[in-house]
Amino acid sequence: MTVEQRDGAPTQTRHIVVMGVSGCGKSTVAAGIADRLGWRLGEADDFHPQHNIDKMSAGIPLDDDDRRPWLEDIAAWMAAQAADGHSTVVACSALKRSYRDILRNGPLRVGFIHLHGPIAVIGERLSGRTGHFMPASLLQSQVDTLEPLDAGEHGIQLDLRQTPDQLIAAAVDWIETAF
Repeated sequence: MTVEQRDGAPTQTRHIVVMGVSGCGKSTVAAGIADRLGWRLGEADDFHPQHNIDKMSAGIPLDDDDRRPWLEDIAAWMAAQAADGHSTVVACSALKRSYRDILRNGPLRVGFIHLHGPIAVIGERLSGRTGHFMPASLLQSQVDTLEPLDAGEHGIQLDLRQTPDQLIAAAVDWIETAF
């Protein structure tokens, strides 16, 4: 079992995936959690092969065959960090249960924080975002694909209409008390 030192006592590594559709605030919240807890940060967008980026840039939604190797690479990164004794936070859409199952195949302890809210709010955020390969036109395809966390998955859902500071505080509280 991989351990890390916290306040002089060994603890098992923990791994959090901040999930939801594009534009929900995953990257901001994941970075805040990582900063507050001193954990390693992973941005799922950085794991996409060029083929996936090209496809999304062209307004074509990814399919399961596109996503599988990408998710496997993220799971492998989390497992490698765990092997080195580091806990992680990853910003990743993780839209389907089957995708989250792939991520759970990495390290031992993986939990999910689902940032959820009205599509109109997310659409407004995406319309103001620049420099990202994911166009706002693909938002509906992500909403259609999204499978919320179910009772068999360890995680929580947070309302993305809260401020980033509120979301980070709620996430850290959940991690420290329930995960």
